[in-house]
Amino acid sequence: MIARRRGHFVVVTSVLGRVGMPNRSSYCASKFALDGFFRALRLEVSSRDIDVTLVMPGFVRTNIAHNAMTGDGRRAGADDPDIVNGMSPEACADRIFAAASARRRDVYVGGMKERAALVASRWAPRVLDSILQARVRR
Repeated sequence: MIARRRGHFVVVTSVLGRVGMPNRSSYCASKFALDGFFRALRLEVSSRDIDVTLVMPGFVRTNIAHNAMTGDGRRAGADDPDIVNGMSPEACADRIFAAASARRRDVYVGGMKERAALVASRWAPRVLDSILQARVRR
């Protein structure tokens, strides 16, 4: 891309790359790392006409929770209601394709709950923390 002086990275991170979530610290850490790395890379390569689109999906109906590992390394084998009720993978893919085609810098893909978390993480982080901590106590 540098030699050609053009290109486009489309990176799928997650809303959880901007919002911490209890019981998902490892997942959040990996997504925060992707987010930070590609934000920095965007600045480094922008003068070479290389774009970076960061995609932040919310909950998408996949098997990720079912296949997740528990603290002792066993497969969780359980579904997460947020994921089960999330957007379809096809709808998510369509929105990612549209964002990439438009060469958007950052795009959120998902429902209102996740969008509210992104806004709250910026403007009312303590309120969001209280809400997320209450979920753990249930």
